[in-house]
Amino acid sequence: MSSPGIDGDPKPSCLPRNGLVKLPGQPNGLGAASITKGTPAAKNRPCQPPPPPTLPPPSLATPLSRVALAGGPCPPASGPASGPVPGPPVERPPLATDEKILNGLFWYFSACEKCILAQVCKAWRRVLYQPKFWAGLTPVLHAKELYNVLPGGEKEFVNLQGFAARGFEGFCLVGVSDLDICEFIDNYSLSKKGVKAMSLKRSTITDAGLEVMLEQMQGVVRLELSGCNDFTEAGLWSSLSARITSLSVSDCINVADDAIAAISQLLPNLAELSLQAYHVTDTALAYFTARQGHSTHTLRLLSCWEITNHGVVNVVHSLPNLTSLSLSGCSKVTDDGVELVAENLRKLRSLDLSWCPRITDMALEYVACDLHRLEELVLDRCVRITDTGLSYLSTMSSLRSLYLRWCCQVQDFGLKHLLAMRSLRLLSLAGFGKSRPR
Repeated sequence: MSSPGIDGDPKPSCLPRNGLVKLPGQPNGLGAASITKGTPAAKNRPCQPPPPPTLPPPSLATPLSRVALAGGPCPPASGPASGPVPGPPVERPPLATDEKILNGLFWYFSACEKCILAQVCKAWRRVLYQPKFWAGLTPVLHAKELYNVLPGGEKEFVNLQGFAARGFEGFCLVGVSDLDICEFIDNYSLSKKGVKAMSLKRSTITDAGLEVMLEQMQGVVRLELSGCNDFTEAGLWSSLSARITSLSVSDCINVADDAIAAISQLLPNLAELSLQAYHVTDTALAYFTARQGHSTHTLRLLSCWEITNHGVVNVVHSLPNLTSLSLSGCSKVTDDGVELVAENLRKLRSLDLSWCPRITDMALEYVACDLHRLEELVLDRCVRITDTGLSYLSTMSSLRSLYLRWCCQVQDFGLKHLLAMRSLRLLSLAGFGKSRPR
């Protein structure tokens, strides 16, 4: 029992006084005892907090971490029992040469900018020369760029290894001759099988050169000949291969009806044909056979001045699966020809009637009534189109692109009809208001 206090209250059982701790009496009869600080009997210190742990002195060989300097716990000392010693930190390449970062960064640049960036350093060029950055692009090489002039005055064909590394599948050669084409085939490692598309513009290629090119380059399936006036229709008969699926011939003065006969007989898998020939007549369009009727989906007859409505009849009967048709510049086609197109080519999604001066509002009525899948309609320079024709077009729910450039008789009132076309996404009115009668 504790002795009573002055006021009769029991005295606290533990009261510090001058550094001493008063303990209550023990039941063993030994009486009260006092323990001073520093007594080894630490278990008899119920009221003193435990002393703070003593930190070992830091070793000079192991510098203190930033956490330890801030007052946090020190890391355990290294020794046999502290686990494996970590190796040296892995060094990462600088950000400017990190291929993972560069592979994502270079997608934001244009083709011209990529050509410049590839000259910065070898690391950038190694990343940029991957074929994925150049897919869908076609290099254009002029004849004067194919050779390097040596000190002695001789010419050496340029190194095309940079093009091969980027995996280009198509090339456009401008102003080349038969010899230039042979040199290209010999010096480009992918020319035999890797090149899928070839375009020759303003070149002096002959029948022999065209035959050698298509015989050696077995991978070519898309061919374009523009402004090549030295090959003849006989060259097409001797060189065209059944593997070609896309052919474009424009501004070649020796192309006439017999060339269309060669195309129809030798290209059964033709899917796309673009023809700009001033001497092609209605007779040539009757050469298309049932084989092209199943495979051909795109036909462009550009500035074929001799084509009339009779030629249109041959087209719609021979190529019933067309989805894209262009009669741009076929100035002899009238509303009756458009009616034949609308009634027989119901799968059309794109129709180009630009530069057809005989087309009137009646043709647009045929288009609006029958071509329910049409998404693109080009009427540039159709000078007889008026506001009435636009009122017919306003009923087309599938039309997304409409070109009315330089249609001088279209007024503001006619454009109001187009406000109801909810699916229309592109409306071109270049020249609108500049040539209208006042």
